[in-house]
Amino acid sequence: MPVNKRSKYRGSRTCGGGTHKNRRGAGNRGGRGRGGSRDHKFVRGVVHANWTYGTCGFKHHHRTSMTGNVLDIGQIDQILPSLLEQGTATRDGDAIVLNAADIGIEKVLGGGQVTSKMNITAEAFSQSAIQKIEAKGGHALLS
Repeated sequence: MPVNKRSKYRGSRTCGGGTHKNRRGAGNRGGRGRGGSRDHKFVRGVVHANWTYGTCGFKHHHRTSMTGNVLDIGQIDQILPSLLEQGTATRDGDAIVLNAADIGIEKVLGGGQVTSKMNITAEAFSQSAIQKIEAKGGHALLS
């Protein structure tokens, strides 16, 4: 009498695995890796949600966007008192002088309202930001 199943099935060709076609190679598991993931293993991919098929949407190469940091002129106007306290912005007569690069801003956008006269230096401005700054008597200077 054998001690365990391993020695019991020695020499029996399939070791208790059914017919000779079973337990043979990757065909028994339906292929290697992601093989069959569109066919007989499809439900596994849906359940585990980690298999993707095809392209991932459109790629608009013709669209360009500002990669740097941007901030609305209205938000800059709101934080001016704190910038004056920190010493990042200075007062020159009735105008406030600010270099946008000192606060990590590359482009100033035109959103929000401007309530004070500002002289701002930045790498880029939107047209609406320039109009709002100059409407209050300030200047938008490109660096």
